[in-house]
Amino acid sequence: MTKTALAPERRRPWSRRTPLGPDLALAIPLFLVETAWLVVDSVLGLGMEVWAAQGNQAQVDTASLAYMGRVRVLLVTVLILAVLAGLFRAPGTVIAHLLVALLAAGVLGHVQQQWDHDHAPPAGCIRYSANC
Repeated sequence: MTKTALAPERRRPWSRRTPLGPDLALAIPLFLVETAWLVVDSVLGLGMEVWAAQGNQAQVDTASLAYMGRVRVLLVTVLILAVLAGLFRAPGTVIAHLLVALLAAGVLGHVQQQWDHDHAPPAGCIRYSANC
């Protein structure tokens, strides 16, 4: 009898769980880089732009809106990476990305709430009135 050659096993990302070592080796640096990006962008990106505005409210508003956009992009990117890590069955990486996503969502919520508070119409003002 002759032995038939077995078909080589297909390697699909979801076929096996990613080993813990490589998973954590990727998860920890990504978590630190993404968290550091949030902090550095907050301090240097937004902080320096607001400082450079020298009280010009239009430039401060532009800097705040740009910061909200950058945090929103980070949030979407981190969630997409979490889905990809879930596809590759890397639980450590998924957890790290979800923690950064929670942090970015909290920062985004805080910045948007501060924006709404700073741009609220005065009390007793009709929303679409010409003098508001």
